[in-house]
Amino acid sequence: MTDSDCIFCQIVAGELPATRVAEDERTVAFMDISPATRGHTLVIPRTHVEDLAAIGPEDLAACAHMAQRVAARQREVLGADGVNLLNACGQAAWQTVFHFHIHVIPRYEGDPLRLPWTPAPGDPDEIRAAGEELAG
Repeated sequence: MTDSDCIFCQIVAGELPATRVAEDERTVAFMDISPATRGHTLVIPRTHVEDLAAIGPEDLAACAHMAQRVAARQREVLGADGVNLLNACGQAAWQTVFHFHIHVIPRYEGDPLRLPWTPAPGDPDEIRAAGEELAG
């Protein structure tokens, strides 16, 4: 099931570009284009589902497992000191793309990030470089 108007569904289908760092039969992990920190990654189910209230348990578990894998890579390859996982469910909780996703945000000692952050476009070359490091 997909939504032709959903940008995340378009990324899954290969219709929109994204720096993919990992994927499996249920999920895709790709770099956030408005990163909170270096290496900020999004994990989504391949199937379109609006939010946490609507996702099935199998896809939720697959997304959590993929987020765990990505977080380990962020620590291993990018040298992150910690990781925040964030899910926004509904507009009041800052959800802006209505396709379930988990933000995997690497944290570095002394980084200035305070949550919530104000998303702003990141440097495409830096996003691509961090994504290539994460992908291996």
